[in-house]
Amino acid sequence: MNPQTYDSLVFTGQTGFYKGKVRNVHIIDHKYLVLIASDRISAFDIVLPANIPYKGQILNRISAYMLEATKDLVPNWLISVPHPNVSVGYYCTPFPVEMVVRGYLAGHAAREYKSGKRILCGVPLPEGMKENQAFSSPIITPTTKEQNGAHDEDISKEEIISRGLVSEEDYEKMEDYALKLFAKGTEMATEKGLILVDTKYEFGKDQDGNIRLIDEIHTPDSSRYFYRDSYRELLEQSLPQRQLSKEFVREWLMENGFQGKSGQQIPEMSNKKIDEISKRYIELYETITGEKFSSGIPDSSPDAIYRTVTEALRQLS
Repeated sequence: MNPQTYDSLVFTGQTGFYKGKVRNVHIIDHKYLVLIASDRISAFDIVLPANIPYKGQILNRISAYMLEATKDLVPNWLISVPHPNVSVGYYCTPFPVEMVVRGYLAGHAAREYKSGKRILCGVPLPEGMKENQAFSSPIITPTTKEQNGAHDEDISKEEIISRGLVSEEDYEKMEDYALKLFAKGTEMATEKGLILVDTKYEFGKDQDGNIRLIDEIHTPDSSRYFYRDSYRELLEQSLPQRQLSKEFVREWLMENGFQGKSGQQIPEMSNKKIDEISKRYIELYETITGEKFSSGIPDSSPDAIYRTVTEALRQLS
């Protein structure tokens, strides 16, 4: 499958189109949203040249699994998954911020902490923490939601409200939703022998003014997972955690001199590295869902995707 060939698809009633970092987004009659997941991969807000086999359908299927499991806690946008690479749902106007929930000092937070920062997005961090150590309770460290490839930036709750990006009432609702989702995600991860370390949630308002969870949740692109069985021993020895997330891609890029900064060249990804990343995505799918991954998917040609989406939209009319 060449995900780039999906760029030319236009559906009946289409009123908008946006090509995201890893998915194509079609707005239908300002009422429905069609997401087509590609095998593109991004890191440091940059789309990498290589495509990762099966990545698109894996993220789409995990997200659908998680949205189904959390829909009684938080209303979400999803209506149906007519194809492993496609999700159809309600169109929502997204808030221009992402709600990042962190249960552990890892990834970006750990890098900021090592640099000497003790306040992250307005949230004070205690002294004396080790990398990958758990916070006493989860914290929310929001970021801006930038478009056109710009880097998302850390921002505090106070600045979000003072700049009018989100009203105080809406922010507190998103905050409540985010913590409930993280608690459920943590519970589900524990059942599978994993630790949900951190994740991001995006929210929007539907046509009736209701706040809904949008986008994917608890996938390796939006979340970080550690293996529970080895966590304590590795923490005590200050060793890197075994993890299922996209962090290993970021670490490989950093080892090869790339952090998404101006002037840096993206390192070439070998076929061996591409295969390794694909297998890591499959591993997470099987671990988090408890289902065996099958690569035998329906016809994923542009024509087949068009027919599938058209029929799904017909059923909604």
